Amino acid sequence: MDNQLDHMPVLSRGRHRNPKRGACFMELASYLAGERWSDHPACTHPLLAALARLVNDNTSDESRAKLVRLVPSIIGLASDDLRVDAQIALRCATTALPVAAAERQLALAVSVLAAEEMLARLDGAPSGRLSQLSLRAMQEVPHAAEQARRFSRAARITEKGFRRYAAPNAVQLSVVGIVQACIPDPDALLRRLLEGAIDDCTALIRTPEPATSAPIHA
Repeated sequence: MDNQLDHMPVLSRGRHRNPKRGACFMELASYLAGERWSDHPACTHPLLAALARLVNDNTSDESRAKLVRLVPSIIGLASDDLRVDAQIALRCATTALPVAAAERQLALAVSVLAAEEMLARLDGAPSGRLSQLSLRAMQEVPHAAEQARRFSRAARITEKGFRRYAAPNAVQLSVVGIVQACIPDPDALLRRLLEGAIDDCTALIRTPEPATSAPIHA
């Protein structure tokens, strides 16, 4: 294993033409998955891959090496279930909201509500349901939370619009909000965000369906 690690590309910012020039997080994932060299490999959900690229590119050179151990865990997390997009967006927005600057809080709070609304819709649950994660994040920014609720009551996003625009925007806003936040170690929070998103996706994608009991014959 050590010999293999010695020949692996080194994580660095941006895209790379080949492994000799280094690798971003998702390029290394494509390498380990045996796919064509790419920062958009098929082995990972597109939105999770986008988060990984953003975390990679916005982490300092000194801290980026700590991301390497997460690369294998992202391989195979592919799905077209919109719940995955919604859960990633929710994880990002709830992580960033309590630490982001005031001017970013409204957009992030709207992202929280949009992700929760989409999850409720997909689950057939009542509109307005909030998870404990979301409640805690919204309580940290009561003014932005109230503004977001007023805005969200007047808007209804489609599933297509959520996947194409709202969820990617939530991921982008969240990473920028963390990077620019006045906190001691944004690199550590970015890493925890990516870890949490990977755990969420693993639970959604790899959890087996409940087994159907076979009939018992007398």
